[in-house]
Amino acid sequence: MKKSLLFVIDSLECAGAEKSLVTLLSLLDYSRYSVDLLLFSHGGALEEIVPKDVNLLPPLKYTLFSKTPLKKAFIQSMKHSNGRMLVSRIKYSVRIRGKKYTNPQKARIFWQAISKVIEDQPKKYDIAISYAQGIPTFYVAEKVAAKKKYAWVNASYSLEAADKEFQKKYYQQFNNIVAVSDYARDILAETFPEFRNHMKVIYDMINPLFIANMIKIGDSYNDDFTGIKILTIGRFSAQKGYELAIEACARLRDTGVHFKWYVLGKGPLEKEIRQMIAEKGLSEHFILLGVKANPYPFIKDADIYVQTSRVEGFGLAITEARILNIPVVTTRFAAACNQMIDKKNGLVVDIDAKAICQGILNLITDKPLQKDIIAYLEAEKKGNIEEIEKFYQLINGD
Repeated sequence: MKKSLLFVIDSLECAGAEKSLVTLLSLLDYSRYSVDLLLFSHGGALEEIVPKDVNLLPPLKYTLFSKTPLKKAFIQSMKHSNGRMLVSRIKYSVRIRGKKYTNPQKARIFWQAISKVIEDQPKKYDIAISYAQGIPTFYVAEKVAAKKKYAWVNASYSLEAADKEFQKKYYQQFNNIVAVSDYARDILAETFPEFRNHMKVIYDMINPLFIANMIKIGDSYNDDFTGIKILTIGRFSAQKGYELAIEACARLRDTGVHFKWYVLGKGPLEKEIRQMIAEKGLSEHFILLGVKANPYPFIKDADIYVQTSRVEGFGLAITEARILNIPVVTTRFAAACNQMIDKKNGLVVDIDAKAICQGILNLITDKPLQKDIIAYLEAEKKGNIEEIEKFYQLINGD
């Protein structure tokens, strides 16, 4: 008899955890497992490449209600004599309006506001997995019945006291907590030392065959640009260091190099990023392409991949660039050492715009260095699909 699995994640937008989940789902043996997937936000770019064996659950009632225009939501609440969802929604909106909260703080405030009105999962599962920290974790802990529960943490997860205390009561309901790198596990263990013995590391899964197939079917750059193509992929958030990328781009422009720096992503800082691009006069050099369900043709056709992050749980896009033999320039965030060897498979530089610019310039101008890095990349082991065995061992209790 098949084991029933439930995966819960915020959405399937084109980001690291989401791509990791889609890859994991593509590797699963569906003769052994029946898989449901629950999203809190539908319509993400990666939904179209979820395996057909996966049952995408319909949106939760509260999810639908939260997307309804407020006036219509008010009318619906009055019509059905049920104002609890409306009150919860307003409570959350009032709490966060005009204030800057961290993602963990927003997740806590959201859950405190809506946990009493969001519905339970009616089905009982053998295994339930929250594949991201925050709301998915709270939901699986409180609203899902399962024989075993596992929580994935794919970020560098240090928390302030209030959030640590709030989240502790949810994490203690999981059989294991899974980090996506040794560094992410170590930070998590500092935050929750009481759960250290229940923590495991399973790296984000990368399947080179999947990437090779995706390259064949996707679109790439369509501007006929023949200079140096630089690519960055990542959400428009503070941890990704986009202001460093923009400043590095301005410095690189001033050297006279013929290049364009493309970006795949979206996020809460998009307005500020566009403003910085305009202020620096970089509209012809720093190009925002939005989100693409299939980023691999863009990576393949780039000359250099650049990561300007301050912090990452792992750095999945770097791995994807390495698989496609694209030289990488990355900042020296702590988890970078899990996959980068400076001057071997790329360049690791300080978290500084000047250093980022110089690293890119070194790759462009030092042809022997560039040739050596590409040769090293071509000889590197590709992918880590063996991580699926760790996943099987986890959920089967081996």
